[in-house]
Amino acid sequence: MPKKQERDLTDVLLSSQKKYKPSKKIIKEANVKDYEKTLKQAAKDPVKFWEEAASELSWFKPWEKVFDDSKKPFFKWFTGGKCNLAYNALDRHIETKTKKRTAILWEDEIGRTRKYTYQQLYWEVNKLVNALRGIGVKKGDRVAIYMPNIPEIATAMLACAKIGAMHSVVYAGFSSKALADRINDARAKVLFTADGSFRRGKIVDLKSITDDAIKETKSIKKVIVVKNNNAKIKFNKRLDVWYHDFIKGQPVEAKCAKMDAEDPAFVLYTSGTTSKPKGVVHVHGGYPVGVLRTIKWVFDLRGDEVFWCTADPGWITGHSYIIYGPLLAGITTLMYEGVPDIPKPDRIWKVVEKYKVNVLYTAPTLIRAMMRYGAEWPAKHKMASLRILGSVGEPINPEAWKWYYRYVGKNRCPIMDTWWQTETGMNMITPLPAASLKAGSACKPFPGIIADVVDKKGKQVPVGKGGYLVIRNQWPSMIRTIFNNPKRYIKTYWGQIKGVYFAGDVAFKDKDGYFWIQGRTDDVLKIAGHRIGTAEVESAFVSHKAVVEAAVIGVPDEVKGEVIKTFVILKEGFKPTDDLKIELKKHVRKTLGPVAVIKDIAFLDKLPKTRSGKIMRRVLKAKELGQELGDTSAMVN
Repeated sequence: MPKKQERDLTDVLLSSQKKYKPSKKIIKEANVKDYEKTLKQAAKDPVKFWEEAASELSWFKPWEKVFDDSKKPFFKWFTGGKCNLAYNALDRHIETKTKKRTAILWEDEIGRTRKYTYQQLYWEVNKLVNALRGIGVKKGDRVAIYMPNIPEIATAMLACAKIGAMHSVVYAGFSSKALADRINDARAKVLFTADGSFRRGKIVDLKSITDDAIKETKSIKKVIVVKNNNAKIKFNKRLDVWYHDFIKGQPVEAKCAKMDAEDPAFVLYTSGTTSKPKGVVHVHGGYPVGVLRTIKWVFDLRGDEVFWCTADPGWITGHSYIIYGPLLAGITTLMYEGVPDIPKPDRIWKVVEKYKVNVLYTAPTLIRAMMRYGAEWPAKHKMASLRILGSVGEPINPEAWKWYYRYVGKNRCPIMDTWWQTETGMNMITPLPAASLKAGSACKPFPGIIADVVDKKGKQVPVGKGGYLVIRNQWPSMIRTIFNNPKRYIKTYWGQIKGVYFAGDVAFKDKDGYFWIQGRTDDVLKIAGHRIGTAEVESAFVSHKAVVEAAVIGVPDEVKGEVIKTFVILKEGFKPTDDLKIELKKHVRKTLGPVAVIKDIAFLDKLPKTRSGKIMRRVLKAKELGQELGDTSAMVN
């Protein structure tokens, strides 16, 4: 094969170019009315832009320097400043009318509900702060949290931040080994958990999983257990204490630690689907600056919204847009523990209607699942309260985007398709409501972010050509280091392409400057000298009327290097047949061209996914090739 064909860029085969323009009403009410002008102004001086954003928060002591790059790549923001993440998310609201507003609305799968105003949440957090200080938890300690999506996970996070201890939230679907690995790496001294959670009508016994994890750890001194389902559990009186007993009789006022802007606020471990989990560290100063500015601008918040992010606090999406973002903005966050199709496929729409949700922020995998059930389910509910829709977690294929826009948003709610990462802390590439949208594109970088698509040498690639997604500047909510592993931090994010943050994703920019995310760099197929993003092939399959979801892998081929095997989930009403296989192959060839060689199609009911909804293609590939599956602790099914 000639050398010129051996390239690390991905051929762009599929894109949807129709623009969906915002209505006059959306533009009139938008926080940012002139989208393009705002982008240009922020790009002239991003540091000044972020300094202005920081002024929206409360500081015990103002910063001396906005940005410090003297020890690259260990960048610092707002140095010399004193602040606290929990103070900005909660305490400062108690001095305002916001204290009477609902902070958290909670419902679970079996219909139980709870509600906390900002004042009530403040009291609950303070009681926990005092109880934790009573057992010796102090600034710099690590506290592990392994709980379902219940209000106590928020109080635990906020209490840790108020003390200055680092919380490490572990998704309550992980195995005991995954929990133990994260506890050991962080050397956590306290663990929060619950007796169990409800999921798909069954009780998940979290306490026994916790007990198994504790056997593999040495650092935990106390386990605080929330009584969530009254199931009978083993209780170690030396180690375990009920949450309600732990906070009983504690004062409702507590002092807030004055933290340096660069003091760590939390460590959050990546899912570990490909290697040892990375402990991503975020800080008290810069992290809330990025999160508050993005949630207000991306979702056009006005002060009295009900915001529902359907993720889990165990992920960065939950940290930034279930807990901290809404509370920093002083709005109402909706927490739902359970799945969106129990007892019927309209549970998600029923919740939107019941609580008059204004912003719905969810994942493409959930949208595709709802597509499978059909448009008649959202049609059963009045969802006029919805103003803005959001997408997060992976690239959204155009067909799912259009379904979401038409049947959920009724052709009036703009979709904020957001690209970002655990490491970035905040939305990085995303439209704003006043922008013109393209189905399947994350639009342009958020103001104050300079993103690009480059080759391996860091050179910008031509318009429409695939390459590596990088960030050319720094931003306040960026990762500060990998916990206990600064060398890995440098190598992973700053050692791939000189002078830029390496995101690990493949993307391209179109003629209008819109970014199209094609997936991870390792989610690339190599066919006859061409490199094709899995996301594009999967989108081509989903654009067929019979397909709701698809996952593709490369299978070795003597002639072409690789050919494509596809795993397909069909919509209700369609049956797997050989004729349908032939039809789908023709459809994809027509959509993408002859380079997309489909060797085989398998019909499945489910795909292996992480807890955050990302398809684990490496599991499909390992099974196909008869290889070891590797770490599957992140897999939900």
